[in-house]
Amino acid sequence: MTASPHRTTGRPAGKADEPSRAGKAGRLAAARTGRATWRRLPPLLRLLIATQLAFNIGFFLVLPYLAAYLGGTLGMTGALVGLVLGLRTFSQQGLFVVGGALTDRVGVRPVVLTGCVLRIAGFVWLGWAEQTWTVVGAVLLIGFAAALFSPAVESEIARQAVCWEQDGGGPRTGVLALFTVAGQAGAFLGPLLGALLLTVDFRAVCLAGAAVFVAVLAGHVVLLPQHIPGRHPVRGRGALRALLRNRPFLALCGAYSAYLLAYNQLYLALPAEIDRTAHPQVALAYLFALSSLLVVTVQLPLTRWASDRWGLRRSMTAGLLTIACGFAVVAASQGWSPGGPVGLLPAAAFVVLLTVGQMLLVPAARAWLPDLAQEGRLGLYTGALSSLSGLVVLGGSAAAGALLDALPPAVAWAALAAVPLVALALVPRREPPPR
Repeated sequence: MTASPHRTTGRPAGKADEPSRAGKAGRLAAARTGRATWRRLPPLLRLLIATQLAFNIGFFLVLPYLAAYLGGTLGMTGALVGLVLGLRTFSQQGLFVVGGALTDRVGVRPVVLTGCVLRIAGFVWLGWAEQTWTVVGAVLLIGFAAALFSPAVESEIARQAVCWEQDGGGPRTGVLALFTVAGQAGAFLGPLLGALLLTVDFRAVCLAGAAVFVAVLAGHVVLLPQHIPGRHPVRGRGALRALLRNRPFLALCGAYSAYLLAYNQLYLALPAEIDRTAHPQVALAYLFALSSLLVVTVQLPLTRWASDRWGLRRSMTAGLLTIACGFAVVAASQGWSPGGPVGLLPAAAFVVLLTVGQMLLVPAARAWLPDLAQEGRLGLYTGALSSLSGLVVLGGSAAAGALLDALPPAVAWAALAAVPLVALALVPRREPPPR
């Protein structure tokens, strides 16, 4: 287990760094807005952040409308639709570790380009797929494509953020926060474009999604370097065994899994709460828009504030506590049932607190990862973080659904609040020392 030889966080340095504080303050002052930070980033970091925006536009342009297309136009049963969607999630999230390992072995460029080609083929295939086996084949291809390009981009943005911090550009969490904002903006714009194209038909939506990835592919053929400085292919056996013995990394995975399980309650517990309060399900769209708007507008200043005052561990701890408070608010409100929009206040408070917790926790966890990974194995560790968390969410979501069915809502929501609280014990105890 080898730590990355870079500084860890944006918190104040020790006394040995006193002479350079004025210069650091000047650099931070120059980066007070996301626009200023963007202008100062090197071309490769800009490309990676823009890539995340484009990836999410193309993905969310199609996927939000897939279930309705399968159940409505193709007439699939609800169980079969659920199976298809589950297979897509497994082929993506479950195989992230494969994409990460391939990135370490052959480099970022070939993995990203191959993933884009597969995503284009998958979307085109889905547009013409009408039989069950063809739909399954298309969604598996779509999912596996992301299992290739997402770990490649995520691991490289983390590595480049560390280099940015080491070169005096600012805290790595600021770069990773900008990456998160770009992804959330894409998740917001994609469904809007898809809704417009859905007035034609679902095939037009699929072709538009493929066109986005054609543009991404062309841009990366031209702009993504053949060889990225500092990244060297890593071969040899034993990496997975070392990963499974890496206790700090596994602890980080546990804490991150608890967050991801809590976040997925936006799609399970929140709709159930909306039904309980007799509000129409269209209210979910407004609550999801509220979450996206918070990330786009608040992520950068919140991350900058946390980086100036806290380390990575305190940011993750604060994020988990905030998420737990969101569940507790809904649990405490179960005896309070006013009609009209006021009745949505507990659900809105849950969304706000969950999103704030996410904004505190995710950049910190991603920034911590390079210091816990073996040298040259950041792709594997990035993929493993997503794959292991995905497995926890797969089992945990079934348990959460059982809780919501079997227990009174107040008890079920209180039990869900306990998940991030228990995860506080999993946050690694010590951050790597500054180097």
